[in-house]
Amino acid sequence: MKTFDFETLPAPQAFKLMLGAIGPRPIAFVSSLNAEGQPNLAPFSFFNAMGSNPPTVVFSPARRGRDASLKDTYRNVKARPEVVINVVDHAMVQQMSLASADYPPQVNEFLKSGFTPIASEVVAPFRVKESPVQFECVVRQVIETGQGGGAGNIVICQILRAHVRPDLLTPDGAIDQRRIDLVARMGGNFYCRAHGDALFELDKPMEILGIGLDSLPRRVRLSHVLTGNDLGRLGNLDRQPSEQELHEARQSAQYQAIVESFKAQAEPMADALHRLAKELLGKDKVREALAVLMA
Repeated sequence: MKTFDFETLPAPQAFKLMLGAIGPRPIAFVSSLNAEGQPNLAPFSFFNAMGSNPPTVVFSPARRGRDASLKDTYRNVKARPEVVINVVDHAMVQQMSLASADYPPQVNEFLKSGFTPIASEVVAPFRVKESPVQFECVVRQVIETGQGGGAGNIVICQILRAHVRPDLLTPDGAIDQRRIDLVARMGGNFYCRAHGDALFELDKPMEILGIGLDSLPRRVRLSHVLTGNDLGRLGNLDRQPSEQELHEARQSAQYQAIVESFKAQAEPMADALHRLAKELLGKDKVREALAVLMA
């Protein structure tokens, strides 16, 4: 590993390393108003949710790296502590990028980018009609992390009201992750799209406790065939294989073929068993894979 000392590293290099490694980052497309009521619209990828009771989101209109100047959104939330955070999907990403240009304060980014402003219900800033989810928020606190170029200004918001496109909602009131088609920010000019094969599901270990990798034999943990993800799936099982499962594994045709191959010294038995386990994992037969490894 190459080590970087962030206490001495120039800020631009630290910025590149952070944005290249911390991602994908969700995008807050923030609508605000200045003291005179002029609309502003700008995207920020230093953004996330921080709690649901109260519903709290944060974003950071950081100081400009070139001259440490403050962004219009920061000035606006200090003057009028209300925003609308609009979620960005793939259908609007090009227009959103256009709105990120560093226009003068008097320029209305709604007009420049072609988005449709619609009235909010409980805050003054406009919502973006094209956004699939819009959060009306009150700003509770702004924390300045520094005065130099790139310093963060952490805007802590409480969601007062949300507007969700109806076709995205599942019967239980959740948002269908396969339909919302979100985009996120990466390093440099890169974005990513949460769509199609990029999405995958992973059960949360909430109701059961997995046996853990420390319960696996050392020969399995040190396998050069099984990956860390493979071992994680095995460690997430709720119990060790039963005697019946171990017996069935030993009697399977694939296991017996490996035993015969080992007797003929064709290949190491452990490697063959690990490849068989990996094949079973590929078919989502996780218990069968662990039984083969433990047999």
